[in-house]
Amino acid sequence: MSEKKAPETGSISWTDLTVDNAEEIKDFYSEVVGWTPQPFDMGDYSDFVMTAPESGTGVAGICHARGTNAGLPPQWLVYIIVEDVAASAARCTALGGRVIAGPKKMGTEGEYCVIEDPAGAVAALFAPTR
Repeated sequence: MSEKKAPETGSISWTDLTVDNAEEIKDFYSEVVGWTPQPFDMGDYSDFVMTAPESGTGVAGICHARGTNAGLPPQWLVYIIVEDVAASAARCTALGGRVIAGPKKMGTEGEYCVIEDPAGAVAALFAPTR
């Protein structure tokens, strides 16, 4: 049996969308692209893992703008793998960007933050638990 390989530093590992009306938007993408929404328990509400119709593999998330996601912009957010979230966040601010959220733990999966670059583009930085 092969061991699961850790994602490569610099690669994009996930994409999600955080919006006020996740219930409606998950239905929109289900109809438009064929994804099947699967609830993802957030405690007192559920976000959604959107799965590919043929494989059932999770391909994206659609999240409510509440809890740890409150204040995130309503746009598709890519998660880029880094070695050290805190170090990358510090480098971001030193180079004229800003940290919008975090760094924060993502359960047992790792740590992340959301940054805005000097041009105004937003991305998440994610360091998986290794």
